Amino acid sequence: MIKTAIVCLLLQVSVHAQDWPQFRGPEGQGLSKVASAPVKWSDSSPNVKWKVAIDGLGWSSPVVQDNRVWMTTATEGGKSLRAICVDAAAGKILHNVEVFRLESPGPKHGKNSFASPTPVLDKDRVYVHFGPNGTACLATDGKVLWKQQSLKYNPVHGAGSSPVLVGEALLFTCDGVESPYLIALDRKTGNPRWKAAREPNPDQKKFSFCTPLPIEVGKTIQVVSPFAGGVTSYDPATGRPIWHVRYVNGYSVVPRPVYGHGMIYLSTGFDTPTMLAIKVDGKGDVTETHVAWKLDKGAPRNSSPLLVGEELYIVSDQGVATCIEAKTGKVHWQERIGGNFSASPVFVAGNLYFLSEEGVTTVVKPGTTFTQVAKNELKAKTFASPAPIEGAMFFRTEKELLRIEAETK
Repeated sequence: MIKTAIVCLLLQVSVHAQDWPQFRGPEGQGLSKVASAPVKWSDSSPNVKWKVAIDGLGWSSPVVQDNRVWMTTATEGGKSLRAICVDAAAGKILHNVEVFRLESPGPKHGKNSFASPTPVLDKDRVYVHFGPNGTACLATDGKVLWKQQSLKYNPVHGAGSSPVLVGEALLFTCDGVESPYLIALDRKTGNPRWKAAREPNPDQKKFSFCTPLPIEVGKTIQVVSPFAGGVTSYDPATGRPIWHVRYVNGYSVVPRPVYGHGMIYLSTGFDTPTMLAIKVDGKGDVTETHVAWKLDKGAPRNSSPLLVGEELYIVSDQGVATCIEAKTGKVHWQERIGGNFSASPVFVAGNLYFLSEEGVTTVVKPGTTFTQVAKNELKAKTFASPAPIEGAMFFRTEKELLRIEAETK
């Protein structure tokens, strides 16, 4: 059943090019199959179809389904946690629902928000997550169907990991300062199905923020989930570990992995991140046998990698983009594209889009030589990753959501 659900989700991508239903898109890897997208724009250019003000602060990325854009936000200093739905064509707010009301939302990092995890959409359901402050399921008419607030942990810097649907389960990480774990909730009720305790390195910090990635390996589904001190692949039906790789200096992991060529590609953490390529056909502890290559220079702390064909693309927090031969780890090019980076790049209509914290999007042609296509400035802070649909892209800034359309010829 789980395998069928994943395969069906992948098949829907080719039919519904308007959908971008979770963090990093249909397959969770930043890849869009749309044929047309904007290439050049500015705040005042005519292809900015609309802008709509979003109250509060939230760095969840926009997700799109059935001509509706969903995101979360936090108002009143984080005391009101909300789900927002915007009409994708008109830019009109359709729903602004208070999901949780808190006396105190707890601590967060200065660059974080109380509404950073990205929602996940599935037909007539919207799943929103606010870390230890709660998880909920809404109908697409805005009605709250269930809430789950029993999973308490200390994330240190606030919530970061986005939820993911696998079969009948909603998975997300609870990697706090003590006793970190991965949890699976029943998608229909919000009740826990299983809980997988982590085994972090006892000599380093335990908290982490990475969104798990479901992958198909042969005839089985694995859920790959990096955390502080290692990465484990789990059976999504039971939570049992399949394989594990240990690494040092790897806490506060943020970038979501990508998968291809029989390998998972991930960044190991915050202080001194390393890119790893790990073969996924192992069992047990495969630290010494299944790491295909490592790369230290230019590894990201926040932005997720992007795998397009034979090449892997990353951008460091300081704005150095790198193109790597995915199978071998050979570096084809490294270029300083400028700015600071937290948002994850996307591949849309034949181009790579790198969005900086300063609101500047550098558009690059994929390939083994660096070719910049355009550089576009919105003059607004953003940490959210863009969401493409056919002929347009949605950008969330600190105060607004924008729809930018492909240029007319």
